[in-house]
Amino acid sequence: MTIFDYGPLWKTMERMQVSQYQLLKGGIDNKTLDSLKKGKNITMVTLEKLCKIIGCTPNDIIEFK
Repeated sequence: MTIFDYGPLWKTMERMQVSQYQLLKGGIDNKTLDSLKKGKNITMVTLEKLCKIIGCTPNDIIEFK
């Protein structure tokens, strides 16, 4: 059972009009994107990179359950 959820990421991307292609162009690789879709672990560096690309905070990307 995972204790975190990336549901907020997809909602934030939609709200900020950021596409998966923009994440790829910003330095998020396909493997990481796949991990996000499957709810797997990401690094803090990746979380920081996502925040910079999207223009948001970690709370806009991940939710702890």
